[in-house]
Amino acid sequence: MQGPRVRAGLLRTTAIAGLAVVSAVSSAGAAEVASPAHKQDAKKAHRGAGSGPARPVVAQHAHHAVPAHDDPEAIQVEASRVRSHGAEVAVTRAVMDRFVSGTNPMQILSQTTPGANFTSTDAFGLDTYGNTFYVRGFTQMQIGATLDGIPLGTQGFANYNGVSITQAMIQDDLAGMTMSQGAGALDSFSAQNLGGAMTYTTSDPKDKAGGKISQTFGSYNAVRTYGRVDSGILNPTGTKFYASFARTNTNMWKGQGYQSELQADAKIVQPVTDRGRITAFFGYGNFTQGNYLTMTKNMWQKMGRDSTYLKPDYEKAKLWAYYAQYTGDVPPGYEGVLSNDEIGDYAWDASQVQRTYLSAVTAHFDLFRNVTSDTVAYGDVSSAIHGGTNNFLTTPYYGVPTLQADGTVSGVPMALQMAHAGMRRLGFTQKFSIEAPHNNHIDTGIWYENNQWTYDTRLYGDYLNDAHNWNSNFLPSQAHTWYADTYNTNTFQFFLQDRWTIIPGMTLLAGFKSLTQTTHGGTKADYTSQLADEGWDTYYSHPANGTLTASGAFLPHFNFDYHFLQHHEFYWDIAENLRAYDYYSQTSSATAWGGLGKASQSAQSVFDASKGVLRPERTWNYIVGYRYDSPIFSGSVDFYHTDYYNRIASITQGPSNNSYSAYMNVGKETMNGADVMGTIRPVRGLEITNSFSWNDAQYQSNAINYGGSVYSLKGKHQVYYPKFMYKANLNYTYRQFMFNFNANYIGSRPMTYLNDEYVPAYWVTNLNLAYNFGSIGFAHNLRAAFGITNLTDKNYIGGIYGAASVSGDDNANLFVAAPREYYGTISAEF
Repeated sequence: MQGPRVRAGLLRTTAIAGLAVVSAVSSAGAAEVASPAHKQDAKKAHRGAGSGPARPVVAQHAHHAVPAHDDPEAIQVEASRVRSHGAEVAVTRAVMDRFVSGTNPMQILSQTTPGANFTSTDAFGLDTYGNTFYVRGFTQMQIGATLDGIPLGTQGFANYNGVSITQAMIQDDLAGMTMSQGAGALDSFSAQNLGGAMTYTTSDPKDKAGGKISQTFGSYNAVRTYGRVDSGILNPTGTKFYASFARTNTNMWKGQGYQSELQADAKIVQPVTDRGRITAFFGYGNFTQGNYLTMTKNMWQKMGRDSTYLKPDYEKAKLWAYYAQYTGDVPPGYEGVLSNDEIGDYAWDASQVQRTYLSAVTAHFDLFRNVTSDTVAYGDVSSAIHGGTNNFLTTPYYGVPTLQADGTVSGVPMALQMAHAGMRRLGFTQKFSIEAPHNNHIDTGIWYENNQWTYDTRLYGDYLNDAHNWNSNFLPSQAHTWYADTYNTNTFQFFLQDRWTIIPGMTLLAGFKSLTQTTHGGTKADYTSQLADEGWDTYYSHPANGTLTASGAFLPHFNFDYHFLQHHEFYWDIAENLRAYDYYSQTSSATAWGGLGKASQSAQSVFDASKGVLRPERTWNYIVGYRYDSPIFSGSVDFYHTDYYNRIASITQGPSNNSYSAYMNVGKETMNGADVMGTIRPVRGLEITNSFSWNDAQYQSNAINYGGSVYSLKGKHQVYYPKFMYKANLNYTYRQFMFNFNANYIGSRPMTYLNDEYVPAYWVTNLNLAYNFGSIGFAHNLRAAFGITNLTDKNYIGGIYGAASVSGDDNANLFVAAPREYYGTISAEF
C-alpha cells in the first residue's frame, strides 16, 4: 500500500499540474479580455458483521451543476426555500445558511426534502461512521453523488470508491445542491446509483477581492473556525481564485475523546476569451474521532443513552472481555440486564482517522455556436486508520488470562485491532451538449475511472495495566498484520439523451446509459494461523479472492415535464438503474467478498459458488408528480413505484470464531410511496412548509435458504427505513432578523428481515435565530446566529446501518443520536 506521503504527493502533483495549466492559459491569453463566466460459543460474527462496506471492523459484535456560464453567486442570494423542476429539488445557499454553520449538507437535504431522512451521532453530522441517509428507500450507498461533475462514489464511512462531501468540500463554499429523487439522472456519473442523485456545486471566486470569517462556539466545548480569501479579478483575462480553511473541534457528548475536522479547499477560475473557462479545484479533509458505541435496542433501553465504551476503567474492560471471550456468563450485577453477547459489545474504545486529498481540473468550452464541451479530470487519494479493542482476541505477552479470587483478571483478554485502508482514484469525464434542429437538445458523455483500494488489518498488543493510545501513529513496525486485502476496479459509463421541446413549456427526454465495472481482488495475505500459534487467539477471517463484473449495456431513462397555465407543472419519470458490486474487506459483511463461509466451509468456495449465480441489483423506478407554484402558495405531490430486482441482502449469524455471513439475492422487492408538500407564504417574510411521506417497501421472496433454514420474506418491510415521515418548517425573515424552526417525525423502522423488532418512532426539533447587523467599520454582513439542535432533548436511535439479522434484537448496530446542544456563530465579510 502506498504510504500517506506518497499518496499526498500524487495529489499535490495533480493539483499543481492543474494550476499550471490555468496559469499557462492565463499567460497565453493575456492580450484578450474575457467576460468572467463544482470470539467461546454463541458469539455473533466478528462485528465487522454489523459493518457493511461503509463501516469499520471494530471489536464489537458487529457490524445539476450550475451551467458554466451561469453565475453561481446568484444562487447564494436566492430567497426561495428551494427551487424545483420535475422530480428534482434544489436547495439554495440561502437555505443552507439557516442551519448551524458547518452542518452536513445531507442533513440539510433531509430537513428540506420530502422522503429524505438523515441521522447521525453528532449535531454537525460529521461522523460518517454513525451517519445514515435515506431517500425514498435508498441509502447513501445507493445514491449517486457528484461535486462540480466529479463523481464522489458512495457516501459512507471510510469510502472505498470516493469521498464523503464533508471531506471533499467545506460546506460554507457550496453554492447549492440538488436532489433528483427516485429515478436518478443520466448525466450524473455513478456505479452505485439505484435511484436518486445528489449534485453539489461549488461557489465561484468573487469578482471583488475580499473574504469572510466565521467563528462558532457550542456545547461540549465545540469550536469551529472558518476563513476564506477571494482574490478578485487579477488581470485582464479574468483570473480569480479563493482559498478557504475550516477547523472544527468538539468533545464527545458521552464517554472520553473528541471529534476534530480540519478542512481546506481552493479554486481558481481562468476564462479563456469568451469561449469558455478552465477551473482547478483542490480539497483536503482530515477527520479524527473517538467513536461512539453501537448498541442493541436492549443495551439502549437498559443501560441508557449515555452508556458507552468502558474507557477509562481498564480493569473493568479486561473483566468484561474475559466474560465475553472465556465464559457464557455476565459479570456480577448484570444478570437479566445484558446478555453475554452484549457484554462483548462493551469494549475499551474505538477510533478513526480519515485523510483525503481531492483535486480536479475542469474545462468548459463553446466549441461551436451550438456545441459545448465539459471535461473533468480528477484524482483522489485517501487513507484511513480505524477500529478498536477486540474482546475476542488475546494479547499474548502476559500468559493465558484467568479470573482471580478478588474479581480481577490476569493477563490481557483483548487486543487492539486497527484497519489501515487506502484508496487511489484517477478518472475523467467528458460531456458534449448539442443544440440540434427541431427543438432538440442532445447530451452525451463518457466516464472512466480506475480505483485501487487496500485494506490491511493489524493487531497491537495492549499493556497489562494500561491500554493503547487511541490516537497514536499505529506504525506497521509496532503491529502484527492479520490479513491484507487489495482490490482494483475499472469503471466505464456512457450516456446519451435527447431533450425535445414539443411546445413551449413541454419537454420530453429520452436516453440511456451503459455501465460496466470490473473488480478484481480480495485477500493477498492472511496470517491467521501464524498469529493463533503465537497466542493471539485469532479466528477464521474469511479469505477470498476473485473477479466480478457488473454490466448493463442499455439502461433507459424517460422524462416528461409540462409547465402550463403559468403556475402548474406535471411530470413523470421512468428509469432503469444498475448497481455494481460492493467490496471492502474479507471480514466486512454486505460485500461480495466479505464475511463469507466459516471454518468448516471456506470463504473461497462460497465465493466461487456464488460467482455463477450472483447478479447485480437493478431497479425500475416510476414517478409521476404535480406541482403548483405561486407567490402565496406552493404545493406538490409525487407518487412513485420501484421494482427492485436481484435484491441483495446481507445477513449475519454464528459465533465470532466460526461466523457466517450471507451476501445473497433474496429476490424481488417492490416499493410504493408518496410525498406531499405544501408551503404557504401568508405575509412577506413568513414561510410555513409541511410535508408528509409514505413508503411501503416490501420483500417479495417466498423462501430464502440461510444457514440451513428456510425463511419467507413475503410482505416483510424493508429493514431500517420508516414507513411514515412528517416534516414541518417555519421560517420568518423581518428585515435583518431570521427565525427558523423545524420539526421532523420519523416512524418506526424494522430492525430484522422478519420484522419482529423495530426501532421506535421519534420526533426531533431544531431552532435557529440570526441577525444581520449590516456594515460596521471594514466589515459588512456582520451576522450573529444562534442554534439549538434536538430542542426537546429527545432520546432516540438515529443511525442504524450494517448487516441486519433475520430476527431478534441481536446485532449491535444502533447509534444513539446526540442530545440537545447549543451553538452560536459570529460571521463577517470584508
